[in-house]
Amino acid sequence: MRPRTIQVIAALVAAVAFILAFMAAGVVLLSSLFMALGLAAIAWLAWSLVGRVKLWGSIQQMRERRRKAVT
Repeated sequence: MRPRTIQVIAALVAAVAFILAFMAAGVVLLSSLFMALGLAAIAWLAWSLVGRVKLWGSIQQMRERRRKAVT
């Protein structure tokens, strides 16, 4: 039994669809990896800034205590 033209075209379309689906899945994985790296960088930046703000606040408190002790 010979395949009809429409069957051959449908098979080619299905093959292209599978290839595109696998490419999209790969792009999603790669995109998710970069998203995770970006989120980690933002989290580290926020954590380090919070630490510096806390340090700056404790330095200011020590200066204020010294000023009160002198007067």
